[in-house]
Amino acid sequence: MNGLITVGYDGSSESIAAAQWAAREAELRGMRLELLLAWPWTADHVLGTPDAVAESRRQLGRQEAELRTRLSAVDVTAVHRSGTARNALVSAGEHSSMLVLGSRGLGTLHGFLVGSVSRHVLGRAHCPIVLVRAAKETQRSAGEVVLGLDLDHRCDAVVHFAFESAALRAVPLRVVHAWQPPMGSDLAPALTASINRELSTEAMQLFTDVLTPWREKYPDVEVVASLLRGSTAATLVEAASRPDLLVVGRRSRAGVLGPHLGPVAQAAVHHVQSPLAVVPYG
Repeated sequence: MNGLITVGYDGSSESIAAAQWAAREAELRGMRLELLLAWPWTADHVLGTPDAVAESRRQLGRQEAELRTRLSAVDVTAVHRSGTARNALVSAGEHSSMLVLGSRGLGTLHGFLVGSVSRHVLGRAHCPIVLVRAAKETQRSAGEVVLGLDLDHRCDAVVHFAFESAALRAVPLRVVHAWQPPMGSDLAPALTASINRELSTEAMQLFTDVLTPWREKYPDVEVVASLLRGSTAATLVEAASRPDLLVVGRRSRAGVLGPHLGPVAQAAVHHVQSPLAVVPYG
């Protein structure tokens, strides 16, 4: 890590929104900002002609100049790289502190379209990845950072990212963890209430144990702990009502079928409308 935020840029409204979000984040964190435009077309393709390449470079340069003008305190650079976007971004993630990508919204009923490039990068990048939707004027954030906390795995990198993000924004951090009673407990109604109380108490104690050292490290961050009963993915999506940033984790270890997102990250990627940070851990 060297204090660099890399944003995937292709001239679309989604990538422009991502670049603007990344610029504000670079300013908050005191980091450098790099716009990365990958150009996979060869000379025998219409988009690989000298004129097409030159125009793409001019478009990239205009965005770089605009951000330089707006953010005098941020070191802004632009890179036009040959090759596919997925390979260029994964490679950039090896020396970046954060990758920022645009994501196209399809509405709350249908979720969001996450293209093959984003899916590939989300499963493989070694640094936090933030997905940014093209903003609408009517959208307003709730003035908080939300962390979806997994108590079944040690994920210090995810918790650290969430606390740091809340501290930099001077907003509360709402930590959400969902739990469910064991399968079959509903078949014994007389025991259900006591089982729920016991499980809730155990989860809250573990919740407290995980958060205590981070509260001490970030004493100025107001922490709101939300221990909710229900499906983890659905509960988090419902609870994350347009925060400044939603933070979830992704295990770095590849599964049998290769790198992939877990169900919670998948649900957040497709249905949460706020900027979403997916932080690898483990």
